[in-house]
Amino acid sequence: MKVDILTPDTTLFSGEATYVGLPGADGSLGIMNSHAPLITTLQAGDVVVKNGSSEERFTVGGGTVEVLNNVVTVLAE
Repeated sequence: MKVDILTPDTTLFSGEATYVGLPGADGSLGIMNSHAPLITTLQAGDVVVKNGSSEERFTVGGGTVEVLNNVVTVLAE
């Protein structure tokens, strides 16, 4: 699936992933390929992006996430 992690100043990540872990406002979220459509808010924490054996972490101060048609868009603070 395609993942974009954007802040007002820069793009933190743009690429493919097999899993995205998010600090949801109501608890942790795990997003994988073919996830149901979703829009929710994020709390401060780490966004984890996995692709195969590689893993990257990005610390965010909150924000929103949209999941639609195998595209995950994180608008982070």
